[in-house]
Amino acid sequence: MIETTFNPKEVEPRWSEAWESSGAFKPKADPKADPFAIVIPPPNVTGSLHIGHALNNTLQDVLVRFERLRGKSVLWQPGTDHAGIATQLVVERQLAEDGNNMDRKTLGREEFLKRVWAWKEVSGGTITTQLRRLGASCDWSRERFTMDEGLSAAVRKVFVQLFKEGLIYKDTRLVNWDPHFETAISDLEVQNKEVNGHFWHFKYPLENGETYKFPIAYDTAGNPTEWEERNYIAIATTRPETMLGDGAVAVHPEDARYAGIVGKRVLLPLADRYIPIIADDYPDPTFGSGAVKITGAHDFNDYKVARKHNLPLYVLMDTKGRMANAEHVPPKYRGLDRFEARKQVVADIEALGLLDRVEDKKVSQPFGDRSNVVIEPMLTEQWYANAAELAKPAIAAVESGKTKFTPESWSKTYFQWMRNIEPWCISRQLWWGHRIPAWYGPDGKVFVEESATAAKSAARKHYGNDVELRQDEDVLDTWFSSALWPFSTMGWPDKTPELKRFYPGAILVTAHDIIFFWVARMMMMGLHFMKEVPFHEVYIHALVRDASGAKMSKSKGNVMDPLVLIDQYGADALRFTLAAMAAQGRDIKLSEQRIEGYRNFGTKLWNAARFAQMNECAVWDRYDPRDVKQTVNRWIIGEAAKAVALVTEELEARRFNEAASALYRFVWNVYCDWYLEFIKPLLNGEDEDAKLETRRTTAWILDQILILLHPFMPFITEELWARTGEYGQKRDGMLINAQWPDLPLDLLDKEAESEIEWTVNLIAETRSTRSELNVPAGAKIPLLLIGVGKDVEARLERYQGLIDRMARLEYSTTADAAPAGSVTFVLDGATVALPLAGVVDLPAEAARLAKEIGKLDGEISKMDAKLGNASFVEKAPEEVVEELRERREDAAASSVKLKHALKQIKGEA
Repeated sequence: MIETTFNPKEVEPRWSEAWESSGAFKPKADPKADPFAIVIPPPNVTGSLHIGHALNNTLQDVLVRFERLRGKSVLWQPGTDHAGIATQLVVERQLAEDGNNMDRKTLGREEFLKRVWAWKEVSGGTITTQLRRLGASCDWSRERFTMDEGLSAAVRKVFVQLFKEGLIYKDTRLVNWDPHFETAISDLEVQNKEVNGHFWHFKYPLENGETYKFPIAYDTAGNPTEWEERNYIAIATTRPETMLGDGAVAVHPEDARYAGIVGKRVLLPLADRYIPIIADDYPDPTFGSGAVKITGAHDFNDYKVARKHNLPLYVLMDTKGRMANAEHVPPKYRGLDRFEARKQVVADIEALGLLDRVEDKKVSQPFGDRSNVVIEPMLTEQWYANAAELAKPAIAAVESGKTKFTPESWSKTYFQWMRNIEPWCISRQLWWGHRIPAWYGPDGKVFVEESATAAKSAARKHYGNDVELRQDEDVLDTWFSSALWPFSTMGWPDKTPELKRFYPGAILVTAHDIIFFWVARMMMMGLHFMKEVPFHEVYIHALVRDASGAKMSKSKGNVMDPLVLIDQYGADALRFTLAAMAAQGRDIKLSEQRIEGYRNFGTKLWNAARFAQMNECAVWDRYDPRDVKQTVNRWIIGEAAKAVALVTEELEARRFNEAASALYRFVWNVYCDWYLEFIKPLLNGEDEDAKLETRRTTAWILDQILILLHPFMPFITEELWARTGEYGQKRDGMLINAQWPDLPLDLLDKEAESEIEWTVNLIAETRSTRSELNVPAGAKIPLLLIGVGKDVEARLERYQGLIDRMARLEYSTTADAAPAGSVTFVLDGATVALPLAGVVDLPAEAARLAKEIGKLDGEISKMDAKLGNASFVEKAPEEVVEELRERREDAAASSVKLKHALKQIKGEA
């Protein structure tokens, strides 16, 4: 017998182990089975499961289990990313905590890398263990790591080939520089934070004491009316220390205030050199003074202007963010930390009388997401990939529909970035990662080969004898190896059977923030090396926010830990919640109340299975739904056929929330609330044939439910599949290996549907009316059908017992007219009367409803006024505006219901 309650803590690990050990996660060997491949976005080897992982992997697992049940040969390829900076940071912290005064440089590269590998073997599997707890049915036997030998060989081959094709090269360009790790980092590793800062306004004196008239007052038409004589140009900066590297001051070519001094020069204070005033479209004439300093080696926008105007680029800092020991840096600042230098520069400018003013302002500042130090734009020599050339086939593939985005709107984001793509900086100044396969000869000549042996051979050929080679110290950007993930994980460059069968993949499921960093680069690399797209579809899911719509962050204290939620509510409840809320293009507002609600849904299913088992519901032999005679059984079979069609359609369209909602309605409302109640008279009746048919149908429908729900709630459905199989026909294996239902819509019986739905609607509308009019729950009231035909009379007679019991009626019958004091509603053209005189004070109830409606409508008006205020909508936090919109919708829905109830009292419904 099925236990009273479902215990996820006992059930989940048992089935997780059973599935994996049985080989259920492996692709089918059947060559006739259509392949369905999906590669997991490899989580960082340092990572722990967070709520974004939980959403991403739940949606993947829903698709994987769905397609597996549909008979496809499914490969869900798992693995982890070596996470260059994150992993190096973990091990460096361990060294610091050892108390031996050791750091990686003291330890040396080779010994440090041994420590990293040792850490990976002990702690690197945390995230995959946690994914198993979520129920992720990856083929764990094929797990890969971006630094394993096979993938490393693929990385070397790709680098060498692209270099020899001229698509990888070295260049000196501006990069995001992390002074803590002393490396270039990607945009994704930069977090822009709003902090309290300052705008310092400096005066740069014009050369030779020249002056010009600067307007200081304007009329209403914007024409200048007063001027002052100036011998300087004013600029504003949030980073005073960078002024030492200015190459020019720029003004807009249409800014009349400066037209007379464009082409002249100003003295750069402290650096004591002259720089030109140039005209460029970059400055905004309406912001500040309209003049901006151009520091090409330390600002990305300035860099573009400097290159365009051929301005000198002055690198001001060393790798640690200290002022450089360079000729263009005045001696007194050399060696100072950049922030100490800032204080000194401001003090020295003020001492010269050139500090105009200081504004306190919120400024956006870039921080390293791992180091948490301010990132410095720096001019450095790095390795680059010619992304613009690699992007061309990747753009064409999406344009032609070979790969499509879901929702389609994300293709615009993809195109916008790809059509304006910059060279991809692929080198990092780290030790943990794929070391760049480039060796340098004594004269700096570079030899790029897949191995040191091949490089030595190339050098021997070049020099005519053996020479000492030095390998490049840098490693590759982590995204370089993950860009090869769809084919390197399947054995490329070898021509493996998996590569032939499962490339390209069916779909990629990921978040929007890595469209550029990962999706686009997989498209580039897949098309370049495989001559085919890596996947046919990219599903972009939304963010998971807290219950109020705010982004989750540790600093806000609103982070929800999926492992804690699994411990409390079970994996199935969390999975179903995430899927049920995963509407395309809409962020998820997650709350524990939602998860608790879907746990209750699992409990409802569990209790339904117990009810079925206690009533000896089972299929003992072949069951044909077309043989069914009882109306209620014919109806539920038709409802099951509709549910199968709808859930299948919604999953194929990647509308996870709609599929989950359809399942919820069918299981909770149709099967549990109505069907199981409607069959109780049959199960308790004397007609043995009807009883047997109903038992078989109840069990057969429950089987269809378990299969349909399995992709969303795998643990509870697998457990119930096993437990319900203890009584009846023996199960032919686990649920994970079952077959997706194939129920044609011609199973839908219109006559049965009409009859049962009429009965359901009559009960539901009666219950609703009782609730809206505050009829006491224990009050038994009559129900009258007014002026109906004999067919409806017969229908009422057939279901009278059910109707009276489920709607809590004294009796139900037909009548020619509604008695005084009745409340009425219309059902399928017939009038239904509920005589409430003596049960409810209708005038008092009408007054109460009118008062409630007035209160609600007043609140709606206030909310409409707020939402109609453009200033409020623009300035208020996004989650506040969204919450207000939801409250307005709820209030409007409540108002509609109450107005309907009032009309019923007045006889207007």
